[in-house]
Amino acid sequence: MLKRHRMQFPKQESSGLAQDEAYFYLQGSGGQRKIRFHDYDEIYQVQGLYEQVFYDRLKCTSPGKVTAILESSVKQSRDNFTELRVLDLGAGNGMMGEELKKHGVSRLVGVDIIPEAYEATIRDRPGLYDAYYIEDFTSLDKDTEDDIASWQCDCMVTVAALGFGDIPTKAFIKAFNIIKAEGWVAFNIKESFFDNADESGFSKMIRELILSKYLDVYHIERYRHRFSIEGEPLYYFAIAGRKNADIPAEFLESKGIMA
Repeated sequence: MLKRHRMQFPKQESSGLAQDEAYFYLQGSGGQRKIRFHDYDEIYQVQGLYEQVFYDRLKCTSPGKVTAILESSVKQSRDNFTELRVLDLGAGNGMMGEELKKHGVSRLVGVDIIPEAYEATIRDRPGLYDAYYIEDFTSLDKDTEDDIASWQCDCMVTVAALGFGDIPTKAFIKAFNIIKAEGWVAFNIKESFFDNADESGFSKMIRELILSKYLDVYHIERYRHRFSIEGEPLYYFAIAGRKNADIPAEFLESKGIMA
């Protein structure tokens, strides 16, 4: 049973903040502390706080939704879901990994950029991952890349970490290219990233990838990711598909996308 924490969401002053600027107050013996939603290093250090904020209070559904569409897509192709060797990019404290394990995947390899994510995982979900790397995928050295590739992952997932700078375009592409050809890819993105008016590199990359020969899309679904602190639903798209080939640098350059 995870410890319950005294926390409070701001009231009127929070209106108008971007999703990645939202924050809450954590009450403790030393008074209250303001923590932004994307201050993952701080949140992970407090056992059970991430789950309480995003899953208990804000009703995040993304790990279950992305796992469900991935499993459905794999079954469409008559592949065996329980044989998947999954690279969990932006694994955090293991919420997505835990969902995948419930559905019986064969192997789990976690990747995150902050040590606090790994520390929270081994504290709260020991033994969940077969390996867990603390690495920056935008500057991955050859030895580490080869070590990760040696797991022969045939699936890459990333949940609730794309498009806000948490996982840059270059890191996503590196992970995509590490998994095997004909491997599976499943992720979610905020609905506005599908808007042609969004000219950010990440948004353009996702739109171009979905239309490209490098990924066969099996499933796209709009769904409620979670609620905002004002109680408004935040909608995302969950996407699952099959990789056909690595994404070359020339593809990105031709589309005017900065990796």
